[in-house]
Amino acid sequence: MVKAVFFDLDDTLLWDKQSIQLAFDKTCKEAQEKYDVDAKALEEAVRAEARELYASYDTWDFTQMIGINPFEGLWGDFTDKINVHFRKMKEIVPTYRKEAWTRGLKRLGIDDAAFGAHLGERFPANRRVSPCLYDDTFAVLDKLIEKGYRLLLLTNGAPTLQNEKLDITPELVPYFEHIVISGNFGRGKPDPSIFEHALFLMGLSKDEAIMVGDNLKTDILGSNRIGMKNVWINRENHEKVDGIEPTYEVTSLTKLFELVEKL
Repeated sequence: MVKAVFFDLDDTLLWDKQSIQLAFDKTCKEAQEKYDVDAKALEEAVRAEARELYASYDTWDFTQMIGINPFEGLWGDFTDKINVHFRKMKEIVPTYRKEAWTRGLKRLGIDDAAFGAHLGERFPANRRVSPCLYDDTFAVLDKLIEKGYRLLLLTNGAPTLQNEKLDITPELVPYFEHIVISGNFGRGKPDPSIFEHALFLMGLSKDEAIMVGDNLKTDILGSNRIGMKNVWINRENHEKVDGIEPTYEVTSLTKLFELVEKL
């Protein structure tokens, strides 16, 4: 019998992709107003440069293991002191932001390092004022609580960054008995140990909880590895990859509640 629901955070409850998109829209519009550059072309150029730069740093393997993507690197401060790699990231990100935007501008024929540095600081500011949640997030969490389900949040990422996301959407926090962040734990999803740790915190067996998330390669693969039931939130009708099979698949959080009730 399912007694608890474990939720991923980014793009499961928080619409992080939309928050990042809004930040790009606002930042690139500023460049458009200054240089009459195509805003969408600049966004695509900066995204490409950011991915390439991010993968070139010696923190790359760590960020992959903990689960910190290049666009989180464009706005996170990484002041976490619990790991040397976070300290390295704190040193890297100011230059990373400047370089990603400066190189993006150069791709479009604009050589202006000072403006690139300016945009590199505007992007974090724009991201921080653009928190987005899915329309059904609170309604579904309310229903689960009303029905007596226990809730835990299990998220990959840097503690400072994930906590900042929660700070700007403070209504989320009270729903959860525990908030487990991979950067605090030391391993990220899909490592089986972080799922086992979450079960330990709740005092539950793998058969008494279900994992809910949007990412097949982290949320679903990791819970599969310990034989824990899971639900893939597939809002955008993605194809399954690498033979990863979710226990259940739904297209929204609303449909998740209907599924959990049947269990």
